Amino acid sequence: MKRLEEISPIDGRYYKYTESLKEYFSEYAYLKYRFINIVDNKKIQKQLLTIKNNFSLTGAKKIKEIENKTNHDVKAIEYYIRKVLKDKNLDELEYLVHFGLTSEDVNNLAISKMLKDFLENTYFSKVDDLLNHLKLMKENYRNITMLSHTHGQPATPTTVGKELSVYIYRIETVIKVIKSMRLRGKFSGAVGNFAALKIAYPDKDWLKISKEFVESQELDFNPLTTQIESHDILCMILSLTKNLNNIIYDLNQDMWLYISNSYFKLKVINKEVGSSVMPHKVNPINFENAMANMKLSNSLVDSLVDNLQISRMQRDLSDSSLQRNIGVLFGYFLIGINQTITGLEKCEINQERISEDLNNNPEVLAEAIQTVLRKNKDTKAYEKLKKITRGKKITLDDLHKYINKLNIDKEDKERLLNLNIKDYIGLSKELSDLV
Repeated sequence: MKRLEEISPIDGRYYKYTESLKEYFSEYAYLKYRFINIVDNKKIQKQLLTIKNNFSLTGAKKIKEIENKTNHDVKAIEYYIRKVLKDKNLDELEYLVHFGLTSEDVNNLAISKMLKDFLENTYFSKVDDLLNHLKLMKENYRNITMLSHTHGQPATPTTVGKELSVYIYRIETVIKVIKSMRLRGKFSGAVGNFAALKIAYPDKDWLKISKEFVESQELDFNPLTTQIESHDILCMILSLTKNLNNIIYDLNQDMWLYISNSYFKLKVINKEVGSSVMPHKVNPINFENAMANMKLSNSLVDSLVDNLQISRMQRDLSDSSLQRNIGVLFGYFLIGINQTITGLEKCEINQERISEDLNNNPEVLAEAIQTVLRKNKDTKAYEKLKKITRGKKITLDDLHKYINKLNIDKEDKERLLNLNIKDYIGLSKELSDLV
């Protein structure tokens, strides 16, 4: 019942798709991810790790109560940790909490780790689910020839398997690039100069210490920053997720069109209703839903990428508010990709309609005829075929009569006369095997 009162569909209507996000992008998760420590004493490390592992919603509530007074989230976490240390008789560590740092030293590492964990534990596996569905469909439909459509008009035949392989290849290409990128982190105090740390411990090699610590978090170290980490790599990764969203959007749009052309049909689920007034309807609602959510995800990517790399002088807080919406854009993504998978599961090939469309459009073989004519040194081949086929409906018999009159190599003529529109697919089958 609580879900019925949520304003956002991410936390309401579609929560079953987005529930996993709370582990990475909720306010509670963000608090917990900011429990980061750099001490080199193993005993103290263990104690601090225990504090982090025992952190619960009760502790989060206490931090929010402190924040109501401080009006500063990181300072509230600092005061909470200091109190926990006191309660555990670890008062001697109090002075080290948030020592020589600025809030962004904590926040940038937490956000990078949140996003990194989400990508590795949820994002990539969900994309793999989609790829597995596409690969299964590709194998099942590898040998099915269908008419292509360029500019919405009948064109050279292809195979269903090859067209699905195009999407598999595109998705795998983008994912490979995302996986190759490492998020960055900074740990250098106010305005990024190690000033407070250096004045307290002038003999320490703070650049080395900071680099080793950031890299221990499985992040790349950014040594040159203002008070904030510059977000350049973050924005590159977000831009790549938009590229993937667009590919998935394109897939959904094509499936919608194939269904519209009856090349695919949707399985009838008896208990479902397709329309509140038209009983016959079986609608491609999952693909439409997926497209809507990919658009919403992209709109947030655009907003973040356009603004995160821009900061007034050494610091302003606009990036802080913006980054709190990273989980929202991935929420729309998860809804979209789940709806895509559900839509694909409902699809089955309509062989009868595909064959009918192929047989009704033999004029697409004009490409083959004019190309063979050109091979036989006919410089007017294109114009000849254009004259008899462009904008006209002709039969296979008409084409055969035309071929029989051609003065071309005997083997070429036989090949054209024996050409079946279902076999005019070039290397479609071989191409589908590349993924």
